Amino acid sequence: DVEAVPAELKTIVIIGPQYDFSDREMKLLRDFWNKQGRILLLLDPGAKTSKLDAFLNELGVKVNDDRLMVFLRTGIQEMALTRDVQAHFLGGSPITKRLADVRALFFGGTSSLTLEPDRVRAANIRIEPLIQAEKGYFAETDYNTDDQAKFQTDAKKTDASPTIGASIEKGGSADERVQVNSSRLVVVSNATFVQDNAVTQDQQALDFISGSVNWLLSR
Repeated sequence: DVEAVPAELKTIVIIGPQYDFSDREMKLLRDFWNKQGRILLLLDPGAKTSKLDAFLNELGVKVNDDRLMVFLRTGIQEMALTRDVQAHFLGGSPITKRLADVRALFFGGTSSLTLEPDRVRAANIRIEPLIQAEKGYFAETDYNTDDQAKFQTDAKKTDASPTIGASIEKGGSADERVQVNSSRLVVVSNATFVQDNAVTQDQQALDFISGSVNWLLSR
């Protein structure tokens, strides 16, 4: 019910920050969050934002220092390594229920996210995975090397499909029918999928952002 949303409710949108936040900016962000703030955060894994990452870690989401990669067959015996991530949306959230199992491409660098809901449950924080890389992608921590043999070895060690997007909610109720104010945040470990050159190819990115904003605004 849009009319039930407080008039002062606002959403902060942070897309691909290239520099870390200052202590003052982090205080403002935490104060906003603690006052039932709503945040959409798209990260550039190539930027060093340790204070912002620490804030997410406090909420149960760890931004890993890695890059997702996959080997794709290009011929009978030829394999090519790509860092563009083919991923799918998970339908367990009101954000993505209309996008369940829909595929989308996330160009450029993407890092994995480790979700730790058990660690923050006592603080009344709920975490939901939203986007997951397709099977075969692996999270490479030594991503600046050109050692193809190492990449192939590391690729064989990974079974799980890495998570690259999640929602965080503090307070409120897990029941969608219960209207209780809460703090809400959506984080994706890729900021290029909403750029003009990517959006013109995929409507899925716009639909995901639309769903995220609607959830953040309690629509």
